Amino acid sequence: MTESRVPTGKTLVIIPTYNESENIGKLLDDIFSRYPENLDVLIIDDNSPDGTAALVKRKQLENKRLFLKERPGKMGLGTAYIEGFRYALEHGYDRIIEMDADYSHDPEVIGTMLEKSATKDLVIGSRYIGNTVNVVNWPLGRLVLSKTASIYTRLITGMPVSDPTSGYKCFRADVLKAVDLDNVKSQGYSFQIEMNFRVWKKGFTIEEVPIIFIDRAIGKSKMTKKNVVEAIRVVWWLKILSIFRRL
Repeated sequence: MTESRVPTGKTLVIIPTYNESENIGKLLDDIFSRYPENLDVLIIDDNSPDGTAALVKRKQLENKRLFLKERPGKMGLGTAYIEGFRYALEHGYDRIIEMDADYSHDPEVIGTMLEKSATKDLVIGSRYIGNTVNVVNWPLGRLVLSKTASIYTRLITGMPVSDPTSGYKCFRADVLKAVDLDNVKSQGYSFQIEMNFRVWKKGFTIEEVPIIFIDRAIGKSKMTKKNVVEAIRVVWWLKILSIFRRL
């Protein structure tokens, strides 16, 4: 594999997991082989019954750059990332990356996002830049739902992000320090919308880089109807919140 250049400073990749034992081992091997220096990985596991945490612990014996936080049960994507963000800031990381555990996010793009982060505060791996749709193996219904949600979010909030629900992104540490993490309340995919919105409203720079999103080949999607309903509500809540703060 081609080794990508990692900018100066420490990077932490945060990967929340629930029943990802069939994917996480291969993903970790890929990440560490591509980025042998200055990049650590934090797994946040919600008590996966399939032994995900046990597999990660075995991997830790081989690699000192792999860390694990175990939680007592399913506590939501948003709280997992917030916990990971706090860990990153407490341990002095310069860049923090969000990434899915199911291999839908190509590890090669980490290098691109890190390079872009030299001049941008938040870099988002986008499936929908311009008129392109870079999604593989999704059923038509889910693709339409995702694309519609992106357009809906942009129209309501005015936020200039083509793929606001993307879970593949890189934050500079200063951005997370400036965002009030205590007030981030969303879970599921709406968490991504809220974080992007707060970063944008703080005046930080955002850039999207194209990715090809390949739906998981192994395991089950964590998407639920509850996630969709929450995202619809959160968009309007953010809009109203910004109006009152402006007033």
